[in-house]
Amino acid sequence: MRGVGAGRWRRIASQVGRSVTVWVVSTLTMLVLAGILPDFRLQSPTGDSATRIAVTAAFGAGAFGVLSAVVWPLLVRLFLLVPTLVLGLLVFFLNGALLLLALRLNPAERGDAAPETAVVVAAVMSAVASATGGALAVRDDDAYRRRLYRLADRRRRSGPVGPATPGTVFLQLDGVGHDVLLAAVGKGLMPTIARWIGHSGTPGRAVRPTHRLTSWRTDWSSQTGASQLGILHGSNHDVPAFRWYEKDRGEVMVCNRPTSAVELQHRAVEQTGHDGLLAVDGASRGNLFSGGAEEQALVLSIATRRRSRETRSRAGYFAYFSDPANAVRTALSFFAEVGREIGQSTRTRARKERPRVGRGGLYPLVRAFATVVERDVVVAAVMGDMLAGRTAVYADLVAYDEVAHHSGPTSRDAAKVLERLDRSLALIANVAEHAPRPYRIVVLSDHGQSRGETFRTRYGLTLGDLVRAGCGLPVSRKAERTHSGAEARAAVRAALRRPGKEGRREQYRPARDSEPIVLASGNLGLVSFPDVDHRMSKEEIDARHPALLTTLANHPGIGFLLVRSEEHGGVVLGPFGTEIPLERLDENPGPLADFGPGAVEAVRRTHSFPHTADIMVNSWYDPAEGEVLAFEEQIGSHGGLGGAQGKPFLLSPLALSAPPEGLAGAEGVHQVLRGWLDEAGGPQVPVGKAEEKAA
Repeated sequence: MRGVGAGRWRRIASQVGRSVTVWVVSTLTMLVLAGILPDFRLQSPTGDSATRIAVTAAFGAGAFGVLSAVVWPLLVRLFLLVPTLVLGLLVFFLNGALLLLALRLNPAERGDAAPETAVVVAAVMSAVASATGGALAVRDDDAYRRRLYRLADRRRRSGPVGPATPGTVFLQLDGVGHDVLLAAVGKGLMPTIARWIGHSGTPGRAVRPTHRLTSWRTDWSSQTGASQLGILHGSNHDVPAFRWYEKDRGEVMVCNRPTSAVELQHRAVEQTGHDGLLAVDGASRGNLFSGGAEEQALVLSIATRRRSRETRSRAGYFAYFSDPANAVRTALSFFAEVGREIGQSTRTRARKERPRVGRGGLYPLVRAFATVVERDVVVAAVMGDMLAGRTAVYADLVAYDEVAHHSGPTSRDAAKVLERLDRSLALIANVAEHAPRPYRIVVLSDHGQSRGETFRTRYGLTLGDLVRAGCGLPVSRKAERTHSGAEARAAVRAALRRPGKEGRREQYRPARDSEPIVLASGNLGLVSFPDVDHRMSKEEIDARHPALLTTLANHPGIGFLLVRSEEHGGVVLGPFGTEIPLERLDENPGPLADFGPGAVEAVRRTHSFPHTADIMVNSWYDPAEGEVLAFEEQIGSHGGLGGAQGKPFLLSPLALSAPPEGLAGAEGVHQVLRGWLDEAGGPQVPVGKAEEKAA
């Protein structure tokens, strides 16, 4: 006991020492800023002695630190009612207000600052205090470990005792393909992943792996909406693309539109008969769909609901922003990322790099949100879930996908994002050591990305222009640009959580006229005729627009078409009059041959969907270079067949059973993840209606 008591006193002394050091450094910082900034003073107008100025600075720094620790969490909880991006800007002004209050509390009443100067001073002091505390914690080998223990002890005291059965954390690295991950490991960009798969980076040096890395094949719709819906809810039936037109409802469905996400989740639950992968003691963080979890943060499918205890889409923000140093650091990193993006895009234009897309407008802000704010909040929420001992956690980190869309999947910009994501994985793994129950960490991706020029850049017209030309309609000189960055924009919408702020309703309910609706999902295009209430057949399309299918099938930028046939049920069309019924694709895949294994099954499955478009268009694909042509303004794209976009990865602990060979489809991944939850011996995900029928 005497040793334990001595150790406790040493820890207390160490903590006091660090606090005093941070206070001294903050005092010195305040003195330096007072000497630099003309509108910030620590003395009376007539002047004071150096001692009195130092005392004023010391009192101001101490009062600012106390107010930050006591008042800041209350302010953050209050301002969680405002949109998240606005909160990021308010961080600086709130901090400045606390500094002004600290100066007013000085009995000598000698400190003063202009409001705008107080914002700068408070930001610098918070950043310096955070850096100093972090440096001291690094020097103290057990400081970080003790902090995690304290957090875990606090959770254990406030909740039930953690079970002995292991929990599972699923971390989705959005858009990171299997081959991109391996390349990053080989270059030393992701040391945490390298250690897990037994890659030492040094020839002749063996490292025992803890995880196995496998790849899986996506559905034809290789994008987050279809993949994550299938993974979390067990069904992505009737999701033909990222966006599509439903004739019976007269509406365009978009996977990252809140009302569409709600509808898709409802359909999946109806299809499977269960709430999802996370229905038993689960948490969903940063996803499009909830997976049936009770704990949710930054989940798009609850973004349309009014704020309540059950639908706190931004609940994870408080845990992170309640620390003023964290808030300031994230806000500074946010604006630094904006500057980094502007610099990188400027360099790309100056070097005339190709392929290249526009990166102006709001994109720098969207990128900064995805790579900084969303990452920090989601990682903090996952750590909180682990310390709370939750059974299953699924989190989506969208940073890489957002950057790769505009910079390219193998670009230097995207590589830097992978480095930062690996550090997040290391942090989560460290927290797992201090959780009240053992945890198994599974890392996976929902799709990859394929590089290539845009269709418009190569041919000077959009897919919509080509369709209109094939229909004999006038073609506009100005091509309409399709918005990209879907996953990051979805995270922003979930953060803002503003019902009805999705854009004009009429843009999702097109007029039922004879002009075709052309939609793009990466290198997958969909053509629908809204004035016909059923899926048109090839014969009907030829009768109405005799040149349309021939124009599309023979264009060098298009790989193949899928249309319904009155004679054959469904046919794949290619150049030079190629027309192959779906039932004969096994013996003669025709234009699908270059798209690799699984392409035939994926096309057949999509053909069976009730809301498949009248014409499904997949872009050209170069198997030698792995390039596709996106119908959107993206040089790293996904959504169709062709290349790395259809080859994501699954990284699982060796303690779990190996995934089956040739794992294909998001619904198949769902079954694997459910099996792993069952192996943990904890509460089981309820069996759904479809599985009961199969049994």
